[in-house]
Amino acid sequence: MPTLRWTTVSTPAPDTEAFVMASRLEVRSFKDVPRFFLQSLSAWKQVSGAPGAYGASLIAQPLKRTFWTLSAWEDKEALYTYARTEPHRSIMNGLRPTMKDSVFTFWQVPSADLPIAWPDARRRLAEQAQSTS
Repeated sequence: MPTLRWTTVSTPAPDTEAFVMASRLEVRSFKDVPRFFLQSLSAWKQVSGAPGAYGASLIAQPLKRTFWTLSAWEDKEALYTYARTEPHRSIMNGLRPTMKDSVFTFWQVPSADLPIAWPDARRRLAEQAQSTS
């Protein structure tokens, strides 16, 4: 299982909060996996220079056609600005037809709690998936 471990982009000021986003993304077919993985690496590279990004991690499970993302941001607006900025915007739009299932969840944590642990993120994603099914 290829994993891009948590990479710190910038260090938040003490006694602040971070806006966290986790996602589970499943592609429809095995033929979509290589393209999705390559595109996710471009988006990953973009995070490293995105204003307001604190850090990110990615888990790829190609045999399950599933990708997991986890990132922390200065605030909601910083995350949404990243999502609307190229290349992420085009990647998101271009991959939409290949998606089978997507789950997103958002929460805030004290910045001192960064990096976020994957078990916590997966639990929150499972809860979100249950609440929307």
